[in-house]
Amino acid sequence: MMVNRNVIDGYKTVWGYIGVLTMITGVILLTPLLVLVFYPSETRYAADFLIPAFTALLVGGLLSLLIRGRRDVKLSLRQDTIVIVLAWMVAAFFSGLPFLLSGQLNFTQAMFEAVSGWTTTGLSVVNVTVTPKIFLMHRSIMQFFGGIGIVLVMVSALSSTYGMQLYSAEGHSDKLLPNLAKSARIVISIYSGYIVAGSILYVVFGMSWFDAINHSIAALSTGGFSTRADSIGAYKSTPIDIVTIVLMLLGTTNFAAHLLLIRGKFKAFFRIGEIRFMFLVLAIATPVLAFFSLAKVYRSIPQALQAAGFNAVSALSTTGFSTVSYNNWGPLAILIMVVLMLIGGGIGSTAGAIKLYRVHVLFKALIWNIKKNFLPENTVNETYVCRPEGKVYIDAKRISEVSMYAFIYLVLFFIGTAVMTAYGYSLEDSLFEFASTIGTVGLSIGVTSPHSPAVVLWTQIAGMLFGRLEIYVIFVAVIKASKDLRASVKSKVK
Repeated sequence: MMVNRNVIDGYKTVWGYIGVLTMITGVILLTPLLVLVFYPSETRYAADFLIPAFTALLVGGLLSLLIRGRRDVKLSLRQDTIVIVLAWMVAAFFSGLPFLLSGQLNFTQAMFEAVSGWTTTGLSVVNVTVTPKIFLMHRSIMQFFGGIGIVLVMVSALSSTYGMQLYSAEGHSDKLLPNLAKSARIVISIYSGYIVAGSILYVVFGMSWFDAINHSIAALSTGGFSTRADSIGAYKSTPIDIVTIVLMLLGTTNFAAHLLLIRGKFKAFFRIGEIRFMFLVLAIATPVLAFFSLAKVYRSIPQALQAAGFNAVSALSTTGFSTVSYNNWGPLAILIMVVLMLIGGGIGSTAGAIKLYRVHVLFKALIWNIKKNFLPENTVNETYVCRPEGKVYIDAKRISEVSMYAFIYLVLFFIGTAVMTAYGYSLEDSLFEFASTIGTVGLSIGVTSPHSPAVVLWTQIAGMLFGRLEIYVIFVAVIKASKDLRASVKSKVK
């Protein structure tokens, strides 16, 4: 056998980047320890975080030596996808260890909870009524960094030298400024500012500080982890519902669009195609939910409208907070919620699913095709959508890419649904639960629990990763790694 040294040398850079990201994971694992200042009785859980944190720092530090001091570190074509996929898996692995070491969850459950946190899904297998505060904060911190992306954190903390290729591979479609590091810091500043404001408003309207911080992070990251078993519904407060809706809408909005809002460019903001499309979808879904399905469930029309509006925003934004149980909702309401979870939030935001931008493009393409049949043959028709940076013209190639992504997404959705039905869950429950899983939503109809079969939980883990990393990244990473593995060892023909 003959070893291809070029391929092996190229992977030194890959492992070097993974080392840097692993060290960042180690630092993140230390942050829940701040809770011990306010809850010293939970000091006995400190070792459950210190052990995986320092292990991650040690392993990451050793791997980062492969690129330390090198200014010419560059990844070859598509190696960025391998770094992203492995880095997210490593982050989830180390983040699941505190649950495992403390004996609260078994390995499958711990990995499920960690992946749900990092992908900002919010499905959970822990009992929040008995879970220590340090672990509840750990879940929220995972959603904070999972929402903005571990690569964005790396770029903001270090410099643009690291991660130029990784930034877009992680799902960030916009650079707010020419300097990538400054763009990353702006995103984190905006994100943090919203969380502080949300936390203060929550406290004003009756939440404790601990609950307020956790819910503010979960709402803005469109994650949905709650410190209450009944989620936001536990507070039975209209002001808290309104604050949560605003935070969920902000979280599902493209990061670049936030800069327009902050600069006071409201006209430019509301010209963005996916923003308009989002409000259109909500304007249709909310009254349909309220009048045709929920009016029979709740005592009054205002109560039905409030339940419909909150949960429609929660599903479309892929947050996963709930104010009610879905067990008494009719089939039409469940169908609408599944559709909203499949559509999802804004591209380049913390949200998951197919994304508003892609669905908007598909609807526009349908309209363009219909109009084309009524126009003279030589007529030039402008096909564009408005994005934060202005008009973006959509050609046939782009429409084909969007259509293919939506098709693959739906195929994976039906595969995951089939696995759940194979384990005895009803078709309706399976459709709802896996739409929530692959869309990184977090709403549950009761399928996800500590008692769920391991195969179902691992199927959901795969679905959450596909949903957060946008499918192609994982496919390309697997194909690239397989090709490089074959290229690294060649048969020597004598």
